[in-house]
Amino acid sequence: MWSGPRNISTAMMRSFGNRPDTHVVDEPFYAAYLAMTGIDHPMREEVIAAGETDWRKVVEQLTGPLPDGRTVLYQKHMTHHMLPEIGTDWLDAMVNAFLIRRPENVLASYVRKREAVTFDDIGFARQGELFDRVADRLGAAPPVVDAHDILCDPRGVLSVLCERLGVAFSEAMLSWPRGFRTTDGVWGAHWYEAVAASTGFAPPGPEIADLPPHLLPIAEKARPIYESLARYRIRGRDAAA
Repeated sequence: MWSGPRNISTAMMRSFGNRPDTHVVDEPFYAAYLAMTGIDHPMREEVIAAGETDWRKVVEQLTGPLPDGRTVLYQKHMTHHMLPEIGTDWLDAMVNAFLIRRPENVLASYVRKREAVTFDDIGFARQGELFDRVADRLGAAPPVVDAHDILCDPRGVLSVLCERLGVAFSEAMLSWPRGFRTTDGVWGAHWYEAVAASTGFAPPGPEIADLPPHLLPIAEKARPIYESLARYRIRGRDAAA
């Protein structure tokens, strides 16, 4: 699942992680991204120490065997972690899906956790590039889900998504126990407070209309990419009908 930050990506990981047949992996390229860029992020040293900084070894892990008893591997990825130096041929062996959210909502949420933000930090450009790569290989658009649509109709959107992914929908995806998980990245202590307090998908909050002036150019630059992918977004069965 290819997402940007502050995009219900962790709630989606909770949803799939609550399936008895699924093993989840949380942002496996994060440590490599920090080590390769030198960028300053919350808990930078802890993330690097806890993760794998060689992207080739990360790919080996992602394409290796599943834990016993699991038949589905759900990989939560941040698109901005996929630096140009990181190979993408391994994507061809995966079923790739894309999680999107309006840039205004992404930015309003992001700056509550990390005040400094650039266009590259929110991953829209790389998400568009990865989408085009997958679509060109498939000859059709891969599955796209919008965070707002999921929050409005979790059962409807997730059931169609599962169908597109080739796995059976499970009611277990609609709720989960409160708390942190051993599969959460170490950075969850900074970023996952709201999800750790949750037991399911919350109703959508208000759509953000106004942003501080310094964020407006970032939103404007991201919006065409969001709108391009949003054309392909999955709707719930009732909405599709």
